[in-house]
Amino acid sequence: MGLGLGYEAVWKVLEEIVIELRKKGVETTTDVINDLKSAKILMKVLDASESDHSETAPKIEQYLGSVEAYIVTEAQKIFPPARIDMWLKRIEEASCDTCQTCRLKSEKTEKSETNFVTGVPRDQKWIRVKPLTNLPSEKLKQLAEETNLSFREEKGGLLTVHGSAENIKKFVEKMSKQASKE
Repeated sequence: MGLGLGYEAVWKVLEEIVIELRKKGVETTTDVINDLKSAKILMKVLDASESDHSETAPKIEQYLGSVEAYIVTEAQKIFPPARIDMWLKRIEEASCDTCQTCRLKSEKTEKSETNFVTGVPRDQKWIRVKPLTNLPSEKLKQLAEETNLSFREEKGGLLTVHGSAENIKKFVEKMSKQASKE
């Protein structure tokens, strides 16, 4: 299996969300489409390359993270939270395909996992985020605090950020802006 297969799966979910947004009349910015195209090109480079992936993989993650942050924010304005949660779960599962350990662990725990997150009050929305090289865990925590959100670290380095829907949207927007700066 090529290293790019997990990225390809994430890319397909993001493309699906873009298509759903377009069906609802939401135009996607040129930057987002360019980031999606750039990620696709780099995935092909990654799969064709037999050399060190230390530069290509983080750049793909940056492009995909930027696209995800933008389109999830837009989708939250239109679609019900359950649909957003489903997409986020698919993105998380797809991104985990690049990691053999995570794949084996998820196969064992898949049956026991539920659709709710323990420790998050029912009246609050939540989002699970994966730190990137240009958005490390410390920066994500800082952004969460700036937008009056609570957070906790999960297994595998993920962060569950929760609070009001409006603050979650602000958090995703800040995350997107920060990711696109790099």
